[in-house]
Amino acid sequence: MIKALLFDKDGTLFDYTRTWSVWAKSFLLQISDNDPARAHELSQRIDFDIDKMEFSKSSVAIAGTPDQVVDALLPLLDHSQYAHVLATANQVALVTPQIEAVPLHPLLSEFRRREYVLGVMTNDSEQAAYAHLTQAGILDHFSFIAGYDSGFGYKPQPEPLLAFCDATDVLPTQTVMVGDSSLDLIAGRDAGMMTIGVLTGMEDEESLAPLADAILPHIGHIPDWIDEMR
Repeated sequence: MIKALLFDKDGTLFDYTRTWSVWAKSFLLQISDNDPARAHELSQRIDFDIDKMEFSKSSVAIAGTPDQVVDALLPLLDHSQYAHVLATANQVALVTPQIEAVPLHPLLSEFRRREYVLGVMTNDSEQAAYAHLTQAGILDHFSFIAGYDSGFGYKPQPEPLLAFCDATDVLPTQTVMVGDSSLDLIAGRDAGMMTIGVLTGMEDEESLAPLADAILPHIGHIPDWIDEMR
């Protein structure tokens, strides 16, 4: 019996490309002192086409932590800038408008009506997670929210997913991990959960299918999927 749904944030609750391409351009220009040539040089380190506003599927920014993004940029930066660049990455994330993958409030209200326990585990920061869920007006739907810096680890490690189960008193076998990346689904499988891959991120069905119990166009299809399983 499914009792809980644990969601990734970026690419799952929110459309990845339409949200994070805006973040990447703003962040890179800020740390380049608005020098377009310098921003372009830095963008190549994270596989982001700053002119087309597009990520390649290999970009560390897609499922990596902010620390990992800054690590990728570090060969072109003074190491003394690390803390400043990381702080800028996180600050820009806080104010980047989030584009919902589907209308979230009615969908999450339906999950709550069905008495599912809901959580979010993101490789973004905990502060950004709270900010984005608050901006969308959906914070109160979730019983558990964690980022890469919440002390539980980060995906693809299963520990933060198991922390959700511990905090909400549900079993991994009663939980579905929902995400748009292989890291989400690997973490879910290793935690002993069912997994759903959604196609509102950067990975395609071919890469997600071997790790997923189901592939859905977006999270709006989850209620029908659950109904079909009964």
